[in-house]
Amino acid sequence: MIRHLVMFRRLRDIAAQREIEASLVERMRGLSGQIDFARTWRLSANELDRPICWDYVLESAFDDRAAVQRFLQHPAHVALAAELRTYFEWAVCDYTEA
Repeated sequence: MIRHLVMFRRLRDIAAQREIEASLVERMRGLSGQIDFARTWRLSANELDRPICWDYVLESAFDDRAAVQRFLQHPAHVALAAELRTYFEWAVCDYTEA
């Protein structure tokens, strides 16, 4: 099992736009319905206001590396990632679950 974690935060030079952010977050949540081979899919918002914190974390899992690659190339993911880049930056960690 490969865990795919992604942390998101609004780009520093972009003013907060709650409607746009809410739409992007809802679309991230909804992506799980289009990626039926994801074993888990959870998007959570940060709850503490600290400078080191990111705004959201996506926790997902896939059977293997090939499934992660399949996800990364999925048209729904590619399209959403292009839009996310206009509002968020992100950091990713992929690792094998022990």
